[in-house]
Amino acid sequence: MAADHALTEQLRAAVKGRRSIVEKKMFGGICWMLNGNMLCGVHKDRYMFRVGPELEREALARDGASPMDITGKPMRGFVWVTGDAAQRAGIETWIALAERYIRALPAKSAAQAPRRKVPGSGRKRAR
Repeated sequence: MAADHALTEQLRAAVKGRRSIVEKKMFGGICWMLNGNMLCGVHKDRYMFRVGPELEREALARDGASPMDITGKPMRGFVWVTGDAAQRAGIETWIALAERYIRALPAKSAAQAPRRKVPGSGRKRAR
């Protein structure tokens, strides 16, 4: 299932004009990166915010928030938020919470981004 178009457009409008934020397709949805670090996104019919372990409890206490779980194991520091709840609270408040955590992280350069291993590109052992 693709990311909900209306939620994507709402989040896109909310981050528009903010410095150092880049949109990127990830995890079957759309994410926004701040200084190379994942900030927020849309996956199917819900928002995702990266609030960090220190702010996770505060985030989960908010209406419509739940732990982010894609693989059967919750991802610490990430939360899902229903579209309705995010709109009632004001999506900007969720972005601000995520920014509190992400702005404290060091910026990632292109050289720091994880690289995919290309099959057959490894060194062959001498016989």
